[in-house]
Amino acid sequence: MRKITYFMAIAALAFASCKSKKSSLEFASPGANQAVLKGAQVQLKLKFESVTMDSVAYFVDNKHVGSSTDTTAITVDTKDMAYGTRNISALVYNAGKPDSVSSTFYVVPASAKNYGFEVVNKYPHDTTAFTQGLQFADGVLYESNGRYGESNLRKVDLKTGKVLKEIKFDEKTFAEGMTLVGNKLFMLTWQQGEGYVFDKNSFVKESSFKYENSKEGWGLTYDGQHLIKSDGSNKLYFLDATTGKELNAIGVYDEAGPVDELNELEYIDGKVYANVYQKDVIVIINPQTGAVEERINLVGIYEHTSAYDNELNGIAYDEVGKRLFVTGKLWDTLYEIKTVEK
Repeated sequence: MRKITYFMAIAALAFASCKSKKSSLEFASPGANQAVLKGAQVQLKLKFESVTMDSVAYFVDNKHVGSSTDTTAITVDTKDMAYGTRNISALVYNAGKPDSVSSTFYVVPASAKNYGFEVVNKYPHDTTAFTQGLQFADGVLYESNGRYGESNLRKVDLKTGKVLKEIKFDEKTFAEGMTLVGNKLFMLTWQQGEGYVFDKNSFVKESSFKYENSKEGWGLTYDGQHLIKSDGSNKLYFLDATTGKELNAIGVYDEAGPVDELNELEYIDGKVYANVYQKDVIVIINPQTGAVEERINLVGIYEHTSAYDNELNGIAYDEVGKRLFVTGKLWDTLYEIKTVEK
């Protein structure tokens, strides 16, 4: 193999990537965006039009993982790789000239455990409530509802569905996810780029916070230390629970790859429960790794009147009574359910 440092190889790789856009090289394995189970071994192998070469060096996320002087594949172990997209590349030398190729694959967790459901109780739900955030505390529900010109924040009696307290927002505000931190209600807006903080009892707005890398507001929950925010992507963002400042983020993946359009969130017993937009499913996420470890199939719980703006959205948990509640946008019912293992 050419005697070059790996730093020089990476620099050459970057240079070759810029200069060799019409390269005939491509990865034969793994396939582009192929899902690879964490802990499995994956072969890195190139397709060559010509087998004439001096050497080839392989990289995963810019880290050198192996070299060869022929077309033989190399094998790498994924056990220490994080879930999500891994960038792979190869630098091929032929007659002293470098050429390069790059691709990606996903490291994914084992298949999630699947659950069905049983309805334990049914409670009335306002059919004008475009549910975006739902929280159970002190024996009542707190609910944020969206749509321009119709958005509001409410305190609702669980058993009757009666609105006990409400503030309405102006026509420029589209309310989204909401959660409770002590005596403060944190609520997101959709595309305004900021969230609001209200006093739980008076509903008086006390402050606001700006979004950062996460540009939209979808779901929000609290893990006892951080706010956890979704923005319609496959990412969960962790925010300072006092200032709302973004601290870090993690990608969410199941056995098939990234789980996009994460919506309303609820933190329950160390896991993040998330609605998936326009799907009758709740995914249960390990917030340390981003792995979807369990999945609740709620198909059939409610007869939808349309496929749009009528989705399952809204998860609340009674920590004292260990009760799980779900509802949806414009639904007439809020359900208390228990999960049933399949």
